[in-house]
Amino acid sequence: MRRFFLFFQLAALATLAACGQSTDSGTEPSQEAAVDTPEPEDPNLWLEAVEGEEALAWVEGENERSLAQLTAEPLYEQNYAAALAVLTSDERIPYGSIRDGFVYNFWQDDTNVRGLWRRTSLAEYEKAQPDWETVLDFDALAASEDKNWVFKGSNCFRPKGSDQTRCLVSLSNGGKDAVEMREFSLADKAFVEGGFYLPEAKQGAAWVDADTLLVSTDWGGDGSTLTESGYPSDVRMLKRGQDLADTQTAYAGESTDVGVWPWASELKDGRMIYGAVESDTFFTSTFWLLMGDEPVAMPIPPKSSPGDVEDGFLFVTLQQDWSPEGQSETFQNGDLVAFELDAFLDSSELPPVELVFRANERQAVNSVSVAAGGALLSINDNVVSKILRLKRTEAGWATDPVTLPGSGRASIFFADDDIDTVFINFEGFLTPDTLLRYNSRTGEMAPLKALPALFDTDGLAVQQFEARSKDGTQVPYFVVHRADIEFDGSTPTLLYGYGGFEVSMRPSYSGTLGKMWLERGGAYALANIRGGGEFGPAWHQAGLKQNRQRIYDDFIAVGEDLIDRRITSTPRLGIMGGSNGGLLMGVMLTQRPDLWNAVVVQVPLLDMLRYDKLLAGASWVDEYGDPDVPEERAFLETISPYHNFDESAEYPTPFFVTSTKDDRVHPGHARKMAQRFQAAEKPFLYYENTDGGHSAAANQKARAKRTALEYTYLAERLMDADADTGD
Repeated sequence: MRRFFLFFQLAALATLAACGQSTDSGTEPSQEAAVDTPEPEDPNLWLEAVEGEEALAWVEGENERSLAQLTAEPLYEQNYAAALAVLTSDERIPYGSIRDGFVYNFWQDDTNVRGLWRRTSLAEYEKAQPDWETVLDFDALAASEDKNWVFKGSNCFRPKGSDQTRCLVSLSNGGKDAVEMREFSLADKAFVEGGFYLPEAKQGAAWVDADTLLVSTDWGGDGSTLTESGYPSDVRMLKRGQDLADTQTAYAGESTDVGVWPWASELKDGRMIYGAVESDTFFTSTFWLLMGDEPVAMPIPPKSSPGDVEDGFLFVTLQQDWSPEGQSETFQNGDLVAFELDAFLDSSELPPVELVFRANERQAVNSVSVAAGGALLSINDNVVSKILRLKRTEAGWATDPVTLPGSGRASIFFADDDIDTVFINFEGFLTPDTLLRYNSRTGEMAPLKALPALFDTDGLAVQQFEARSKDGTQVPYFVVHRADIEFDGSTPTLLYGYGGFEVSMRPSYSGTLGKMWLERGGAYALANIRGGGEFGPAWHQAGLKQNRQRIYDDFIAVGEDLIDRRITSTPRLGIMGGSNGGLLMGVMLTQRPDLWNAVVVQVPLLDMLRYDKLLAGASWVDEYGDPDVPEERAFLETISPYHNFDESAEYPTPFFVTSTKDDRVHPGHARKMAQRFQAAEKPFLYYENTDGGHSAAANQKARAKRTALEYTYLAERLMDADADTGD
């Protein structure tokens, strides 16, 4: 696979990524939190000691209390069985990537809890029941090494003319972002004895050749080469057999950067180019070439995302307006542009930049993928996916639509410029995932595999509405509900939102949501609020820093619109969100406690005056604002859920969900907020999974348990209660 920038992607608070979709310097997250300039008036700082004895005793007590309450509900066992059946079903689509004639897939089920890395031929993959060959068994590896290994992906490289593909396999102990990397031979299906090994850290690596890596990590393990965000600050060249301590710095960033990561790419003619990407902030970066005596900066704006190379042209997606030097044309925020890469490599000067695609006000560029037969562009069009085939003509770049099975979410799952087979996944709220095989040379599209129906969709309908936000902005949202509901406010409704880091919330199929909520008569709403990327970078940038209240006003407007349309009512309305969406939930809990009757707060940020001092928090100041800047701190004080908790207010009973092993968003956020409820003798529920990282679940069984707990809580609050709907 020849993707241009194969650098370590910062885990956005996701999604969910995200996000998107996500710092302990590579050690167990048991440090006493980075209590830099602590808030002396905060009585709950002790809960920031992730593995502190007193803090863990509090967690154990709250887990025991909440689990006893939720698992005693008759619905819990049904929910757990339903979630486990969906998450471990053998009828799931085995998504894969093609390499050396094999389709590689990572698979988890009730037997292979940590999962199998396996492969089969492309011809065999097309069969309903392929014959799989195990490459690496992570359950067996975990048992032999007495570790809770979670597979975090692989980075593979096959030199020209060689039949030996080597991979760096990333292993996380308990699901953390921090991983250790080990060299693995695909031919031998074994770790390479004496091969490359990088000890646990938040790190990145890129292959320069068979015996050379570019690496960014916690050099020395003492944190001295980390940024204030806890990510690596410099990139070094590592030769086979070389000790980490003997490496020389290839590029060093600043401690104030978010991080510095390596990248490398093999071009179509076999040349290798490589360098470093210096993430000055979460949304601005400088891309450096490191092949010469001095680093050379790529001539693209700081708010832009370089992508793949097609026919010698490098694609770049803009997140700002750009007037390239020497050109009269100004390109717009959200444009997809391209220029000839070789022309730049030969001269170090920017060649003419061409407009490839300009989205309208209701569209957004998602990604460009290059296959052997050409390039494919994925876009949002009023929050529904479209895929366009790109072609360069004498008159400029042209697009042709690729026919999809319907209106929903389409994602290009796999494409490679050596292969004309492209895998596209298509799904909708009521349409099970279908894996499509697209031939990039002929344009032929055919279903390859399909998920069976995981819940009964008979009588269900999907509608898209718009709510008018406080400043007049029209905010779209989807609602899935029974077609025959009475518009009397009686329908239990779950509203989900995220609103950050340019992460788009698009229609998707969820068997757990369907079984545990829609089949029981509940409605589901998905809010496309500002802060996301549904309508391009400007939709995201409208809610940055001191403008963030717009995001919260958007979500409130959607909630009020659901009630105004009589789809639901406050006693029947619940909300859910995770990570940045967990912050959204905390703000909704404190700003509008009168609007909801259930709030699921997943792996949240909640203390917005200290978030930048905890784990990876410093990397997000470009999104939220800096508590050390007076005017930005003043705004953060108005939204910080932890600081806006009111002992005298009436709150709906919230459910806080987090993970001890989350080394991205500190579990202290959820702990401290829950403690405020406890100190005020207000009801709340709390569940902290001791493993799982930022997903709050290290495997499918843990994920099934967490999901079952959440939907049991929602049913008890919104379905079982004798709610007054206002009639």
